[in-house]
Amino acid sequence: MSASSAMITMRQHMIFWACTFVLFLGFVWLFGDTLLPFVLGLAIAYLLEPLVQFLGKNKVPRWIAALIILGGFFVFVATMLMLIGPPLYREALQLANTMPDYADKLYNMVEPYLVWLQERFGNGDMEDYKKVLQQNIGKALNVGVGVVGGVLSSGQAAIGTISVLVLTPLTSYFMMKEWQNMTKWTDDLIPRGSYDTIKELLHQINTKLSGFVRGQISVAFALAIIYALALTVAGLKFGFLIGIMAGVLSVIPLSGSTVGLVVSVLVAWFQSGEWSYVGIIAAIFLVGQFVEGNFLTPKLLGSSVGLHPLWILFALLAGGSLFGIVGMFLAVPVAAVVGVLLGFAIKQYRESPYYKDGEKKAAKPKKKAASKAKKKA
Repeated sequence: MSASSAMITMRQHMIFWACTFVLFLGFVWLFGDTLLPFVLGLAIAYLLEPLVQFLGKNKVPRWIAALIILGGFFVFVATMLMLIGPPLYREALQLANTMPDYADKLYNMVEPYLVWLQERFGNGDMEDYKKVLQQNIGKALNVGVGVVGGVLSSGQAAIGTISVLVLTPLTSYFMMKEWQNMTKWTDDLIPRGSYDTIKELLHQINTKLSGFVRGQISVAFALAIIYALALTVAGLKFGFLIGIMAGVLSVIPLSGSTVGLVVSVLVAWFQSGEWSYVGIIAAIFLVGQFVEGNFLTPKLLGSSVGLHPLWILFALLAGGSLFGIVGMFLAVPVAAVVGVLLGFAIKQYRESPYYKDGEKKAAKPKKKAASKAKKKA
């Protein structure tokens, strides 16, 4: 293949995939609200597909395997909601009622530093500082409590629409049942000339995505149980709520433990005022991090290469800002695709003549210097 035809092929590829990406964004923007049950169903099907394959290897028909696995999954989710829903809701309401007192205590803690700043950097009314601090603390805590209270107070309100409750299980079932046919159909669409390259890229995307979806979610679930039980046993107010929150946020590595540590330490100090008790609460999160790093992550994620926490956080914020809750569900798969494609593009760039051209130019003066040295010798 000539250089000109290769450039044409490359240009055609870039135009094709750019147009595909624009059409994808337009489709999500146009049908965002309608897509939610289908996106949820696809995510559940992807999460549970290995279990369906396992039953299929044992001569269980795929449609029966899909029914068994999906039924067990939803029974498990419903059971967990019934078990943890009431205490979460109760502690969320208690936290909402306690927030004004915590705001006052926090202000009393930082007041000496505010006085110091006032004496050195200018005049100001300390009462105004207090009002601003209380208002901002109240807003920040009300956001979290409002979300938790809304999620737990009404299943329909939490999911957004009743159609999601009906369509999500149906979508999950049919996707699990037809998963092999869908993958074969997709495989047949891959251009034959680039088949090996695209298959390798798809394998890398699946590795990253499965490492996050199956591995990191399993780690987060385990940490939520560990933190919630440990903080409750330690007698921390709102310990169950903080533990669940820290576990859920652990989907983004280190985020859950960091937020949980800060919040629980503040609550422990407000509750007891003793550094020994604060140290016990902090030790729970340190032990949790030790368990995660040495047992949970190696066991549940193995050697799979996941996604960088900052990349996940950016993707979630960007997806939520652009397309709402549907965008947040699509953010991680899109982040995995973009990450793999960027890595592939950088690899191709480093192997290109454009990148290596500098090496050739740098090598020529060395050759000339060596030839001159030989002549002198």
